[in-house]
Amino acid sequence: MTTTLTTNLYLLTPEFALTALAFLVFTVDLFLPERSKEWLAGLSALSLVAVMVIALLMRPAGSVELYGGLIVVDDFGLFFKIFFLAIGIGIIALSWEYARERLDHRGEFYGLLLFSVLGMNLLAMSRELLTAYISLELLSFSLYVMVAYGLREARSNEAGIKYIIIGALSSAIMLYGLSNIYAALGTTYFSGIAAELNSGNAVSPVLWVGVALLVVGLGFKLSAVPFHMWAPDAYEGAPLPVTAYLAIGSKAAAFALTLRLFAEAIVPAVGLWSEWQLVIAVLAAITMLLGNLVALAQRNLKRLMAYSSIGHVGYALAGVAVLGTDFALAAKAVIFYLVVYAVTNLVVFAGVTAYYNRTGQDDIADLAGLADRQPYVAAAIAIGLFSLAGLPIFAGFTAKFYLFAAVADGGFLWLAGIAIFTSLVSLYYYLQVMRQMYIEPAPASGDPDNHQHGGDSAGDPHDGHEHQVDSDPPVAPLGRPSWLLTGTMGVGLLVVTWLGVYPAPLLALIESAGAAILPLG
Repeated sequence: MTTTLTTNLYLLTPEFALTALAFLVFTVDLFLPERSKEWLAGLSALSLVAVMVIALLMRPAGSVELYGGLIVVDDFGLFFKIFFLAIGIGIIALSWEYARERLDHRGEFYGLLLFSVLGMNLLAMSRELLTAYISLELLSFSLYVMVAYGLREARSNEAGIKYIIIGALSSAIMLYGLSNIYAALGTTYFSGIAAELNSGNAVSPVLWVGVALLVVGLGFKLSAVPFHMWAPDAYEGAPLPVTAYLAIGSKAAAFALTLRLFAEAIVPAVGLWSEWQLVIAVLAAITMLLGNLVALAQRNLKRLMAYSSIGHVGYALAGVAVLGTDFALAAKAVIFYLVVYAVTNLVVFAGVTAYYNRTGQDDIADLAGLADRQPYVAAAIAIGLFSLAGLPIFAGFTAKFYLFAAVADGGFLWLAGIAIFTSLVSLYYYLQVMRQMYIEPAPASGDPDNHQHGGDSAGDPHDGHEHQVDSDPPVAPLGRPSWLLTGTMGVGLLVVTWLGVYPAPLLALIESAGAAILPLG
């Protein structure tokens, strides 16, 4: 049962606390000497942990609407709130050493991260289009700055410019779509939209334009094909922890909004949903196909992960396409997939960050011989990629099994077939990364750019010297990853394995979250 109480502002204590703590990070940064700036990462992580505890302690019984129904505090919002806070902690763990060595103005970086988490939290709680739009813009503006945060690198500045231009365009398209929906229906509340669409009034062309522009705007935020063009350049140019955040946090937040919007506004409107279901399914199919096929040609690891993330957006969209058939099953499958995708990507990016911190290299060929130089890091990346490909016994297999089964059960067997085919394609380019780590020889010591054991000079008969051709030159050494990255990879690997073997406890929580937005009637 939903209770409408406009005075229960204490239920927003986690959001108020997160805002205050973000400003606290900005303030502390003003007074800390440069040598002590690394403590800001710990302060930010503790802030997110504190907000997580507050959110759990202040969980209401049932759903409570605030501000006349603009936002709601319910199990769905609480689940994603804890999820987003955990993602923020993971990104801080990835960025601690990277930011210390490569980023200036670390206080602003962590403050922006906290504000972006605030935007994601509000996005999952929004039940009205303009409120959701403002929350999405709070997240987006933080990401615009974070993508361009590598001031020492020209490609980071270029990526930031491209991202903000495309992001501003997509925001304008979405806002114009919202205005058309309001003009046609006279409301921007999710429940009001469903009621108006079910009232029997004729659907006007203005409404069709509004819904189309809204889907386009969400497509840009999700980087769904054909609205994905910003993703590869932004991923490649952004600082590595920000690339991980784009792949994990922004996607999860956009899908949280999509799930609530479809559940409360579109799926209950049977006529509208029947017209748009095939559109979403086709969008999912071309996103899966293009994302995975173009990934085959990538040579830069961050660009490969960008196209990989586009492919995974297609999988999740396939689940969204069948929400109207069995909402509980489809919503549970999509949410579980988002969680598994986030944890698995965190493992992969933690390993890639550990390597990048020592070498400054991010091309796939640069990983040659990583298993000999950093075996733990190579194993973490390999297990993460196996999970993303959907191989047993890892969480990715379980997540894809639930998701593809939901898609097939919803009557879209052809879409499930495309999903299975593109998963097989993804295994090929993931294996190319593993081939570099485990089969290709490591560069010789003192020659980090040589991927062929020091080149051909060891066996050159024309240089007038004898050579010991039956022994390999020494491998270029790499230092151990930081204890924080080591721990992050360890925890992530445990979760990836646990969710692949025994996902029942998490699925129970997800089922409760999905029930909070279950369409009525």
